[in-house]
Amino acid sequence: MNRDAVEFRQAARQAVDWIAAYLEDPRRFPVVPPMEPGDLLRALPSCAPEEGEPLQEILADFHRSILPAVTHWNHPRFLAYFAISASGAGVLGELLAAAINANGMLWQTSPAGTELEQVTLGWLRRWLHLPEDFFGIIFDTASVSTFHAIAAARQQAAPEVRSEGGGAALTLYCSEHAHSSVDKAAIALGIGLRNVRKIAVDAEFRMRPDLLEEAVAADRRNGRRPFCVVATVGTTSTTSVDPVRDIVDVAQRHGLWLHVDAAYAGAAAILPEYRHILDGAERADSIVVNPHKWLLTPLDLSAFYTRRPEVLREAFALVPEYLRTAEDARAIHFMDYGLPLGRRFRALKLWFVMRHFGRRGIERVLRSHIAMAQELARWIDADERFERVAPVPFSVVCFRLKGPDEANRRLLEQVNATGQAFLSHTVLHGRFVLRIAVGNLGTTEADLREVWRLVQEKAQALS
Repeated sequence: MNRDAVEFRQAARQAVDWIAAYLEDPRRFPVVPPMEPGDLLRALPSCAPEEGEPLQEILADFHRSILPAVTHWNHPRFLAYFAISASGAGVLGELLAAAINANGMLWQTSPAGTELEQVTLGWLRRWLHLPEDFFGIIFDTASVSTFHAIAAARQQAAPEVRSEGGGAALTLYCSEHAHSSVDKAAIALGIGLRNVRKIAVDAEFRMRPDLLEEAVAADRRNGRRPFCVVATVGTTSTTSVDPVRDIVDVAQRHGLWLHVDAAYAGAAAILPEYRHILDGAERADSIVVNPHKWLLTPLDLSAFYTRRPEVLREAFALVPEYLRTAEDARAIHFMDYGLPLGRRFRALKLWFVMRHFGRRGIERVLRSHIAMAQELARWIDADERFERVAPVPFSVVCFRLKGPDEANRRLLEQVNATGQAFLSHTVLHGRFVLRIAVGNLGTTEADLREVWRLVQEKAQALS
């Protein structure tokens, strides 16, 4: 037997055994490592080895040096940003995809990758009750999906930009609580930040369609070229839901591309009782939902859908001779619908997750996370030292210690410094606010109780 194969089998068995134990209970690790910037840099050699080293030694160094420097996103008490899970099923799919190592740029280079992507995105589209004619494609993150949506919008409004460049006076609209990826896309596509209009929100942090209508009309009168609106279902700070149905009415009246950023909260539409959050999205031009956020799929996998795939293709298709194949007229080549040429076999891990959990299993997980967040909100409301500062439509709770921002900053720092939990923050109405996001498969009510006890304990010490 090949010596390399023997060595790989031994190391792989050890790695898989460790992964299984890790996924079973990551709680034995601190959520955030007790490190300072540069600690790992100083601990590792500055030069790569001249000769190869055994896999056993590399694994040993992973445990000795790398693992102590990891922030454990898969920890049940990782409650910052949008908490996520890499489920065992997803990890297994990722492992097999890495071994196959296919590049799905063309149908011919990976028939399984191309067609499984169509199948799994079709399954997800039906779970979300989106129209059957929505074309799906997988990108790495919602930031890249939103970039492609805005690029398609630009292509529809100003096709000359593809060949001539420029695109002056094109104007983009989003909520003042929209994700920063909208601004980054405007920068990368040459729209410019000064041409991004941030529309004010209501008391529940939702975009106001009346103000959107006024802004678009005013820009038209001033000779500008409104071309795209981005609505958000589950904003990053508060998970608020923009009124998509009313926004799509404005967009269609003015001939604007409507993109729906449902990267986090879109998954909740799988639940019958939350299906309404995507009301109106069936008339949108594009939408993004991230299975790597709330659908138990390892990073990275962003599902992008559009009912205008021909416009997306017009924006990005560019086929040199060396990429032409005999199947061009009969097959989908995903390279034609986006910026990347190289494409990992991401659909495989989503296929594993959807088959392993099924729709009902996913529904149970989503409901449990929402219920835990609502229970946490009740605990906060019952403690007169704290105030909740936003509604809790999904699984994120925004709250603060009554008093100055500095006390809240210190509270966050002290909770995170324990290594027992990791929370994040935002700013609402000019005030520093703490966020707890429930989204990990392993998080239990007992975890939340312990984290809330820790927050209360640190708040008491501060007072």
